Amino acid sequence: MSAWQASFDAARPAFARQRTFDRARGLGLSALACLGRRTLSGLLCASGQQFHDWSAAYRLFEKQRLDPAQLWNCAQNQVFDLLPDAAPVVALLDDTLRRKRGKHVQGTSWRRDPLGPPFADNFIWASRFLQLSVALPAHPDQMVSPARAIPVDLQHAPSPRKPSKRAPEEVWKAWRAASARSTITSLGAQRIAALRSALDAHPGGTQRRLLACADATFTCRAVFKGLPERTTLIGRIRKDARLYALPTPEEDNHGRGRRRSYGQRLPTPEQYRQDQSIPWQTVRACAASNTYDFEIKTVAPLRWKCAGGDRQLLLLIVRPIAYRLKQGADLNYRKPAYLICTDPTLAPQQILQSYLWRWEIEVNFRDEKTLLGFGEPQVRTEAAVRTTAAFFVFVYAILLLALQHCQLAHTPLPPPCWQRRKPKRPQQRVSTPQAISLFRASLWSAALGLTNKNGFAMINRTTTKPSQIEFALKSAVLYATG
Repeated sequence: MSAWQASFDAARPAFARQRTFDRARGLGLSALACLGRRTLSGLLCASGQQFHDWSAAYRLFEKQRLDPAQLWNCAQNQVFDLLPDAAPVVALLDDTLRRKRGKHVQGTSWRRDPLGPPFADNFIWASRFLQLSVALPAHPDQMVSPARAIPVDLQHAPSPRKPSKRAPEEVWKAWRAASARSTITSLGAQRIAALRSALDAHPGGTQRRLLACADATFTCRAVFKGLPERTTLIGRIRKDARLYALPTPEEDNHGRGRRRSYGQRLPTPEQYRQDQSIPWQTVRACAASNTYDFEIKTVAPLRWKCAGGDRQLLLLIVRPIAYRLKQGADLNYRKPAYLICTDPTLAPQQILQSYLWRWEIEVNFRDEKTLLGFGEPQVRTEAAVRTTAAFFVFVYAILLLALQHCQLAHTPLPPPCWQRRKPKRPQQRVSTPQAISLFRASLWSAALGLTNKNGFAMINRTTTKPSQIEFALKSAVLYATG
């Protein structure tokens, strides 16, 4: 509780007045302690303000009395301070959708459902957001280590409404220009550049390397073109991508026209994977809190037209991993991965480990939507949608930072008897539901009259079969993690 409040107090410059800051801090505490839906009215009920004037809480977001840029600046500085001075900053980039029902919510539109079947394109009415997270390794002095992703940036990414067919040509021209600026790839390139600027402004940040890990959506020309200096992009590409070798001196000096940027056509990534003449290398990397041996192939240097003719790349191929659905079943294989890196001198182990950390941003999305109420406030205007989303994700980021400051390797409460520990993972990290339970225990322990939260008292029952269930409010509130 004290670590969360200390981290939140550092965001005081993001609020115009002290009264507004105190109101926001109360709403942030309620967002973590609330037992129902995380609407603004639900947060007011969790803090005991349901019989007071509720309009001030809505005006906090409607009138933009907090600056999201200052909030994320606070989170970024705290994350940079936790990383060692010589360690690179691994940024994870991805977008997400939040389903909506109201047709008058600003920024909503029909979007392709990423959870739909592969044989059909389903569409949902949703809002789109772009998020940047920074990976914090559990062992910063080691290259192979599990990591936890801390959100450091969130942007609302709506698409402009298409004008009617009878609109004048000037309106259509303005819509085309706005649509080109509002693409998710253009916004991703802008946020990577903004994170690089924030890292340069941090003490000692100009000497650090920024590694941006993204999926195939952001491995495109727009992101490559806007990639700032001292920044490396690690992304996934198609298996049939057209790759080219560097031009030879004979091809480059042909005597007429401009200099060539591409040489002979190279095999596709899938053909490289099937090529028996290129040996497989074994590297160790951490995934899902376990350490595995991965077989990879590297091809460098090469060029790709989406990355530009003056950029040398490295291709890393990850062999499919074998697994069994159950003991004694046949071996199944996942699909291979084809990664591209803009720094051919980077170690393959570091490239693979950094990209495996990218899964942590998917964990962030799951926690934000299912546990923190991301997108649940019932607001309509563009300012309220943008500020409420940024505030809820910032509260989640401060919770994860509080865990890092407390240095909790595992939850202080003993696990239930039915949770068996795996031999490779005797102690799992503190999950977000467990962190929220610990936060509630710290907040409500005095109100519930608890003096010892880590132990249990033996109760002698008079009958072996009680007539009703035992009243256990303290255990249900402080121990449950679901």
